[in-house]
Amino acid sequence: MSNYETIKFEIQNRVAIVTLNRPDAANGLNAKMASELADIAERCKSNPDIRAVILTAKGRFFCAGGDIKEMASHGDTIGVEIKSLADNLHIAISTFARMNAPLIVAVNGMAAGAGFSLAVTGDLVIASKDAGFVMAYTNAGLSPDGSSSYFLPRIIGLRRTQELMLTNRKLSADEAFDWGLINRVVDADKLLDEAMKIASKLASGALKSHAAIKKLLLQTYDNSLQDQMEIEGKIISDCAMSPDGRAGVLAFTQKRKPEFE
Repeated sequence: MSNYETIKFEIQNRVAIVTLNRPDAANGLNAKMASELADIAERCKSNPDIRAVILTAKGRFFCAGGDIKEMASHGDTIGVEIKSLADNLHIAISTFARMNAPLIVAVNGMAAGAGFSLAVTGDLVIASKDAGFVMAYTNAGLSPDGSSSYFLPRIIGLRRTQELMLTNRKLSADEAFDWGLINRVVDADKLLDEAMKIASKLASGALKSHAAIKKLLLQTYDNSLQDQMEIEGKIISDCAMSPDGRAGVLAFTQKRKPEFE
């Protein structure tokens, strides 16, 4: 367990558990939390012993977005301070996206604004039946951040993204599942157990394979078919030559469960 002011960070059996921990402030993102999240993301990326990461939150909210009270306190420097907060949040999201370990987001309650944006960056996203999703940026006269303008159109399409961002339509957990925004909905008291079950399975798998999948999917919309297939060929070759690749192929031929590093 590491000491952070706004986030709990611990590692259990090669799984990092990152818990937003400002429940009295609806886990609102302030400057400190954004900075700490960027630091934690880098620690997850640079630690080879971490094979999966769970991101969740304490309390009734997953994250209510940016801490508006803190923003308002900056007065005439609000633009500079918000840019700094957004930069750290974006560093965290980019680092989570580029790290080898899969990110499982367990949404325990309302995810609003930047909380919504953060929630959908996971490689896998599960939500409690009590969870909800709303953009809410325009209610404060602001615009979306936290990578939502990148990920949302790719996940649910442009039209649905426009509806969420312009009208602030609120989605229940079940609606978010129906829209393809999240992977599954579970009972509130089973959320962390389900997240840990998924993370433990991934942590025992082939890390290089998981990293390859993340890399391929992150760049797929930027490449032509030929370019993407060329990258696929190179990466699968690299995987095959790795210790995990060799172990997996051998185990398959011997009809047994592979043992990865």
